[in-house]
Amino acid sequence: PGGIQVALATVVAVALALAVSSALVGLTGGSPGKVVQALYDGSLANSAAVSSTLLYAAPLLLVAVGTCVCVRAGVFNLGQEGQVLIGALAGAFVGLRLAIPGPALLVVAMVAAVLASGAWAGISALMHRFRGVNIVVSTLLMTFLAQQLVSYAVNTEWLLQETRRGGATVSPQSNRLPENGLLGSFGEYPGLQINGGLIIALLAAVVVAVLLARSRWGFRLTMLGLNPRAARHAGVRVAALGGAALAVSGAFAGLAGAVLLTSPVGTNRLQQGLSNNIGWDGLLVALVARNRPLLAIPVALLFGVLSSGGGFLASTGVPHFLVDVVKSMLVLAFVVPPVLTGALRRRRANRGTAADADAPAPEAKEAVAS
Repeated sequence: PGGIQVALATVVAVALALAVSSALVGLTGGSPGKVVQALYDGSLANSAAVSSTLLYAAPLLLVAVGTCVCVRAGVFNLGQEGQVLIGALAGAFVGLRLAIPGPALLVVAMVAAVLASGAWAGISALMHRFRGVNIVVSTLLMTFLAQQLVSYAVNTEWLLQETRRGGATVSPQSNRLPENGLLGSFGEYPGLQINGGLIIALLAAVVVAVLLARSRWGFRLTMLGLNPRAARHAGVRVAALGGAALAVSGAFAGLAGAVLLTSPVGTNRLQQGLSNNIGWDGLLVALVARNRPLLAIPVALLFGVLSSGGGFLASTGVPHFLVDVVKSMLVLAFVVPPVLTGALRRRRANRGTAADADAPAPEAKEAVAS
């Protein structure tokens, strides 16, 4: 019964979210029908549009999978946006500075991105362990530091700023990665193209889902997230395991940054706006998927549709930021119903317990009767 209530409440909430979104489109002078058509044309209408959707979905899924790991441990990471940038920064530095032949350059760049972002997230774990700094606050604030580091790197000639050719002006971006440092795709334009980043993301989601459900590591993470005190009494090293979960989350975000850098979704250059809210949207994907890696796959595809099709909204006269409004409405529609139904069930259970406590005991009833 509880599952049916949640499902019905979710359906109603999604319908309300779509109705409110349609009303907002109407208030901005647009046509809801044209907006839906534009989203469809930009994301699902043909092979090229589907390929674009899959390109957006891959880094979203990677960020979401990492978020599932840390939330399972009861650790809340809000710094994915910055960790994506740090991963891209490390990948670009390695990819442009090391002259490694063949696909080994791509592998080394991705490993560097994973290690750098994992270490970046681990800084917050260390601050919490030794100085008591709140992890939510520190990971969020370190996002702004990551943005400044990337800005400094792409604006500094000796670091990662693009090479000046003649008297031409240079842009705040790096040089393009060499061809052997880019991810390949299955399929050719204008047919369906499945980028290597999507394969990596799908494998990561399946592996993490199995580990969380079937491994001792996953069991310890669940125990830590449910009851840290009981986990400590069971021999779990709470600080180490929680810090490792946060680092793993950062590592997945860094891998998403490497995928963004090396896949056809961008210019294959490090730029200040490279992350493009992928970190925030990946966090939302995990929230909608209720921190389940396998459920995050279709949710990431849905967000990929919104991201890919959002570029076609200009033809309808509707501002692009409405895509973000729709995302937010959908997140609320999927997250709020389980919370409300759970609160109502607990309230009924507490009322039942209070009623049982107020009822006279059988011995007292017999005494009154006699």
